[in-house]
Amino acid sequence: MNSIEVQGLTKRFNDFTAVSNISFTVPEREIFAFLGPNGAGKSTTIKMLTTLLAPTEGKITVNGYDPVRNPDAVRHSFGIVFQDPSLDDELTAYENMEFHGVLYGMPRALRRKRIPELLQFVNLSDRAGDLVKEFSGGMKRRLEIARGLLHHPKIIFLDEPTLGLDPQTRNHMWAHLKELNEKEGITVFFTTHYMEEADKVAERIAVIDHGQIIAIGTPVELKTKTNKQSLEEAFLSLTGKTIRDEGASAIEAMRQRRQAWRGRSR
Repeated sequence: MNSIEVQGLTKRFNDFTAVSNISFTVPEREIFAFLGPNGAGKSTTIKMLTTLLAPTEGKITVNGYDPVRNPDAVRHSFGIVFQDPSLDDELTAYENMEFHGVLYGMPRALRRKRIPELLQFVNLSDRAGDLVKEFSGGMKRRLEIARGLLHHPKIIFLDEPTLGLDPQTRNHMWAHLKELNEKEGITVFFTTHYMEEADKVAERIAVIDHGQIIAIGTPVELKTKTNKQSLEEAFLSLTGKTIRDEGASAIEAMRQRRQAWRGRSR
């Protein structure tokens, strides 16, 4: 059974196409990497999968639910760790977890059982009562992961979860996630710019560029296809070596929306 099914997915902002007719599946319990240069369409795709954007065309199912028709069911079935920090620094680690559980309607008894388990799982039990503003970047990342897992999601989306972390913290975090994947059968969908990380962790990889999926397969299959020794070399072979303008697609989409708004206002 598939955790995620995407068929002919397209997202247009007026005449700018951010995602163009992509299709892929992610089986249950898989660790799946979604890679691409800046502005390739990764974030737009994740936003459609997680109900933040409505598709222009195509079909999506997440844990059997349609994000457009059943957004609440979809939201309750996944956890997410955003690229940008999303914790409340003025609350303690425990309070951040508690607030999340309340938002998801978790019964109090279940919250009180699950929160200590997850804080222990990410090695933050001894800091449960400390304010998050006192935490290091790695500790905040671990807390965000624990928070995303609180409501027993079937999928966790990780948008560059190790950005800015040192190698020791990255390895520690992935060890936790792989253990969770094995113990609870959670599907992991992640993006990263660390190619060695994707090579080491992902069971399969999809590469998106200019809004289209240009390759999909295991790390070994992608390296074989491009006749390269490393995943980074394979990635560059598929996407080119030109430096991309970070956020270019987002800027273009904003420009298109602004033009459309001006047109309606006249």
